[in-house]
Amino acid sequence: MADPLCTRLKHIIVQTLRLEDITPEQIKDDEPLIGSGLALDSIDALELVVQLEKEFGIKISSSEESKQALASVSSLAAFIRTRVEPSRLPS
Repeated sequence: MADPLCTRLKHIIVQTLRLEDITPEQIKDDEPLIGSGLALDSIDALELVVQLEKEFGIKISSSEESKQALASVSSLAAFIRTRVEPSRLPS
């Protein structure tokens, strides 16, 4: 069964970055988001961070923290789970 948080994150990525050629289902949980994989750039990463902060009420405070969190959908889900109020997680 798919992780509801990973599924939600994939939808956020596609919607926020207006990825027309990619569906959420095509994004693999362990696929790199920055550089190779989805090939997101620093502007994409910034847009995504802003949206994630709004959606989950978290703060990604440094570029190093952002780089680690945005390594993949799985790492992003793990990062969010350690910082978010549980009631904000999808079920």
